[in-house]
Amino acid sequence: MKQYQNILVNALVNLGDVVLTTSAVALLRQAYPGAKITMLVKPVCREAVENNPVVDQVLVFGYQAKKKSLKDMLIMAERIRQCHFDLSISFDRKLRPALLAWLARIPVRVGPDRVFDDKASRVTWLYTDVIHITHDLETTLQAETYQSIVRGFTGLKLHARPVFARISQEAELSAAALLSQLPQHKKNIALCVKGTFALKTWPKEYFVELVDRLSAAYDAAFFIVGGPADRAYASEVSSAMHVPVANFCGETSLTSLAALLGKSDLLVTVDTGGAHIAAATGVPMLTIYGCTSPERWHPISSNARVLTSHESCCPCKCREHECPSQPKPDCLYHVTPAQAFDVCQELLDAERLIYAQAET
Repeated sequence: MKQYQNILVNALVNLGDVVLTTSAVALLRQAYPGAKITMLVKPVCREAVENNPVVDQVLVFGYQAKKKSLKDMLIMAERIRQCHFDLSISFDRKLRPALLAWLARIPVRVGPDRVFDDKASRVTWLYTDVIHITHDLETTLQAETYQSIVRGFTGLKLHARPVFARISQEAELSAAALLSQLPQHKKNIALCVKGTFALKTWPKEYFVELVDRLSAAYDAAFFIVGGPADRAYASEVSSAMHVPVANFCGETSLTSLAALLGKSDLLVTVDTGGAHIAAATGVPMLTIYGCTSPERWHPISSNARVLTSHESCCPCKCREHECPSQPKPDCLYHVTPAQAFDVCQELLDAERLIYAQAET
């Protein structure tokens, strides 16, 4: 197998996907142990791969998805060209990362023929090596799709887990400071209550009922995590609760969030990028799925459980107003608080499994 010394990984995807792509980067590290590996990511994802065991360097490209700035593209392409990469691997099939690698004159440019959907794309014309993805995207873990790109190019037969950034002492102290704000209880339970769109967001009243059940059964403190944009919605949820629930949305960095979840006894979350960060910490966790499929997006951890109602119309790509079962989407309302409580009870009463990022 030909060896490469300076590899660019194009990962201009969303946070959860960036975390999942690190499993494929771990395979790259095994295939080319002497290579320098650089990841190209959006600004919001930087902290997930900076100071990461499988990544040597991070390049950040900030742009607006629908804004076509030729000047910004040329500046970024020149910056990449000056790094003299000999291999580029893309975990996306969008034009922007493929064009950057082509403009930067990287001699070997690898990309998939499909990665998020089955639509054909002329973007593959910009690759020197197109990797055919043979499996069903909807019934295969997305991390496996990313790894299939690397396996298809390198010939490796191995599998790997996502690898999150190292947790700094500063992040640990930040997490401890947040936990110190909670009432003293035997268990600390985290909630992530808002998805990136409505058909991922479990009903507020269901979170209230679940917390009622958990607080009656366990001596527990509760808090909500999420980004700054989630804070107002999280306040609505916490205000409806019958027990105190702290709102930590917007108060964590990515690494301090990981530290916070790693110190928690349970996380109940909807399908978000944060769920994949949580999985990397090994926290016992329940992810509740609406319109998306756990077959594809299941968090990769021995301590992770999922709930879905297996609706015949799921997975779907409906907008909220297009859902035929509005105003109470079946995929969300058919996953009940009683079902969620049973899974939480199983996780809280079980001995926590030791989690190792290197486990395959």
